[in-house]
Amino acid sequence: MTRRFRIWEECGVRKVVAYVLLLFGIPSLILAEDIGWPREMTQNGAHIVYYQPQIDRWADYRTLDARMAISVTPAGGKPTPGVVSIQARTDADKETRNVVISNIKLTDIRFPSVDAAGDAKLGELVRTFFKPDNTITISLDRLTAEVEEGKVSGPAVQVDNKPPKIFVSRGPTVLLLVDNKEVRAAIEKTKLEFVVNANWTVLFDTAGKKYYLMNGKQWLTADKLEGPWTVAAQLPKEMNKLPADQNWEEVKKAIPPQGPAGAAPTVFFSNVPAEVIEFKGPPVYAKIPGTQLTYATNTKSAVFVQTDEQKFYYLVSGRWFRAASLDGPWSYAGGDLPSDFAKIPPNGPGSDVLAAVPGTQEAMDAVLLAQIPTTAIVNIKEAEAQVKVQYDGEPQFKPIETTQLSYATNTQDKVIKFGDIYYLCFQAVWFMSTTANGPWKVASSVPKEIYTIPPSSPVYNVTYVTQTQTSPTTVECDHTAGYLGMFLVGTAVGLTIAYGTGYYYPPYYYHPPYGYPIYRPYPVTYGVGAFYSPYSGTYGVARGAYGPYGGVTGAAWYNPSTGRYGRSVSAYGPYGSATAARTYNPYTGVYGATRQGSNAYGNWGSSVAVRGDQWAQTAHRTTSQGTAAGFRTSEGARGAGYSGANGNSGFVAQGKNDNMYAGKNGDVYRKDSSGSWQKYENGGWSDTSPRPTPHTQNASMTQRTQAQQRPTQGAANRPAPAQQPAISSGTIQQLDRDAQARQTGTQRTQQFQRSERARNSGGTTRRRPR
Repeated sequence: MTRRFRIWEECGVRKVVAYVLLLFGIPSLILAEDIGWPREMTQNGAHIVYYQPQIDRWADYRTLDARMAISVTPAGGKPTPGVVSIQARTDADKETRNVVISNIKLTDIRFPSVDAAGDAKLGELVRTFFKPDNTITISLDRLTAEVEEGKVSGPAVQVDNKPPKIFVSRGPTVLLLVDNKEVRAAIEKTKLEFVVNANWTVLFDTAGKKYYLMNGKQWLTADKLEGPWTVAAQLPKEMNKLPADQNWEEVKKAIPPQGPAGAAPTVFFSNVPAEVIEFKGPPVYAKIPGTQLTYATNTKSAVFVQTDEQKFYYLVSGRWFRAASLDGPWSYAGGDLPSDFAKIPPNGPGSDVLAAVPGTQEAMDAVLLAQIPTTAIVNIKEAEAQVKVQYDGEPQFKPIETTQLSYATNTQDKVIKFGDIYYLCFQAVWFMSTTANGPWKVASSVPKEIYTIPPSSPVYNVTYVTQTQTSPTTVECDHTAGYLGMFLVGTAVGLTIAYGTGYYYPPYYYHPPYGYPIYRPYPVTYGVGAFYSPYSGTYGVARGAYGPYGGVTGAAWYNPSTGRYGRSVSAYGPYGSATAARTYNPYTGVYGATRQGSNAYGNWGSSVAVRGDQWAQTAHRTTSQGTAAGFRTSEGARGAGYSGANGNSGFVAQGKNDNMYAGKNGDVYRKDSSGSWQKYENGGWSDTSPRPTPHTQNASMTQRTQAQQRPTQGAANRPAPAQQPAISSGTIQQLDRDAQARQTGTQRTQQFQRSERARNSGGTTRRRPR
């Protein structure tokens, strides 16, 4: 069997290795890049070109009903345009922004310019190209752009929008957060203690009764956590006795002090969730054209002034707050945001905030993306072998209000008790056991009571994980953005996305008979400077003022099973801790070097879909029928290469524009060079115009309704071309929407690819954090 492939030469050794593996019939992952539209396939001398799908319905963002314009050329024949309607399953990989369309069913095939016999013959030919085990890979941005405005909805969450404590500074700032009540632990063989639950490294000298805060290579000192803090020129001699292990490695590098001996940064202290607005000098504002808004240009925070109201607006964690001055008091403003915010130009200054402005296209896009599920097919045996829950002492459970459930309070894992059964949600996979300590078995399903957990519970995010058993050896696991801490917030104008529920979950403390006290924080909404990135569709956390490690709450622990202790001011999980170079999602316990923990399947890999010997991810799929893969050549050609077991092949259409559209009435349309719509009929393209009279529009509407309701019999029930009316105004409006969506999807896809190339090459195209 001969397989024909081209490889992306720009991706170097990894792609060459993948190519070699494919030659030997070994499936390998090829990195994603959108391969463009339209696409072609050839088999047995016949040829088909199929254009980008147009969405009719996307139920639960899993079942897709769509139309595609096609052009079919039988062996030795001429091209004939037509329309194919499909119903299929979608699996999204939001990290690579790709969607695999599988389980494709052809629900209708229409060729409006041929007779019934020709229609049936061409329809059978089309079915030979689109078989049930074939797949189509499409950019997620292209697909989401197809969802019509006004059709994006979802269940709003009853979040708490009470404002946090908000500090304002005109210079370098440290926001020192101590979660609830201060907890200190002794450092072995020294007279020093460290503050276990601080977001910065804070040591306490028991002899001198002073605190020391490490700020890079600089040290600050104070008599109490509330300050005032000054620069420490010298450190206690006890600092030289810090243990020589990885827990204190970074601290020892800052001894003796090597930072500037000048003025200390402003240190704000809080034992409740708080945020800080840090200006570089006095606030400087610039006007946003076409609005009464100005925005602050010398801060990384999103600060606006509504000039005619003289009100300040501040966006943090996806929530808007308002005040008469920067000094407050602040109140929630997301429910009645001034209309000028929706007028901010999409690519102009301040446009980063549009995803948090209800009613804007950017907000609807964010809401849509948050509801698209991420899927993994998990091997049951392998998953069960990796899971073990560790408690601090004997398992302890606390009731979940308004439910008959309870959750484990003395473990970092999400263990929920219902009746006599224990359920564990670990990295977006559900397990169950008859005892709190296991052994844990993968759950084939989850009780509906789990999904009644309210947002006020610290384990609420597990309600965004669903699971079904797909075979004796695998389960299919889905999660949406709520599992990662992103929730839908409702307003009178529309939905937006916010980070965190807004509720404060007090931390858990446990002091074993020996070793460090154990401190387990729950996710916080404020205190991490959370900002939404439209590029990744996830929330990130700010750096700098929020802490040297990205602002994630610190932790300390002791593992009785290994006898080891540890400390971390960046992140903690029972299976390890994140370092300064990594990011961490406290909702999931997953950390990594990229993506702000957006991949929940840290232990299982990141496959979008795996079914037995079939798997799919990004632009590559292997089944028993052959292998499909994306390619780019050094000559600049692009394609979606296809090599089947029967020697058939496919690729992206070269030199063709993605300019053919499927009408809902079964006709085929395209735009000419002047931007006018043309309709394919009588074997050629003809100019069309809308019929202005109500009678014509009603007739056209009736015809479209009949066309959508008739069975899959092609032209048999369709009037002859001469009887068909000219294109209606309603059809033109629909085609204009489809064309605009296709253009928007292309732009977003290219923008994401540019940002990914820059990120992978060490550069960046991302805008400043919000």
